[in-house]
Amino acid sequence: MFPERIETERLRLDRISHDTVDVFALHEFYSDGADVDEMFEYWDSSPHETVKETHDYVDEAERSWDEGDGAKYVIRPTDGEDGAGVIAGTTGLYPHWDKRLANLGIILGTRFWGRGYAGERADAILAVAFDRLDLELVVAAHIDGNEKSRKAIETYVDRYDGRYEGRLRNWLPLADTVADVHRYTISRDEYVAATDR
Repeated sequence: MFPERIETERLRLDRISHDTVDVFALHEFYSDGADVDEMFEYWDSSPHETVKETHDYVDEAERSWDEGDGAKYVIRPTDGEDGAGVIAGTTGLYPHWDKRLANLGIILGTRFWGRGYAGERADAILAVAFDRLDLELVVAAHIDGNEKSRKAIETYVDRYDGRYEGRLRNWLPLADTVADVHRYTISRDEYVAATDR
């Protein structure tokens, strides 16, 4: 149902599975480096403490894929990009079939911030949601205070004449609090009108 690989001008998105992703490389992305705390500051999970945790994450991604509950991808820059071939981040598309919508998610390593990768991958994932899966609405959201995500989301939502739906108070349980979340949507009609221009 979901494409195994998605390619854009500067990125390659590969399905997260034990056949396509090295667990140790993914664990390094989710756990190591001076920037890991900054990466996870506004995320709904924590850095991975063990390789086993990353292995279980890949198991869960495979189950979700097989059951049609979601598609998780690693993001790698393509040849010609700084960091070509390394894991720059992960992204996902999570359908709610009964509501005819899907949620987007992304986490990028800090060295890849500011390159427009979030919007480029959103363009590709929107095409999957609307053209392939025949959904009616795509939702993007960020935790209150995450200004980098706000700017990235607003850029591609505006490109498709989507809308800001509002602030959902006490929406996302985190380790030590319940965060407010800002929700944005793009409808199929908005997507079609924008891509036909």
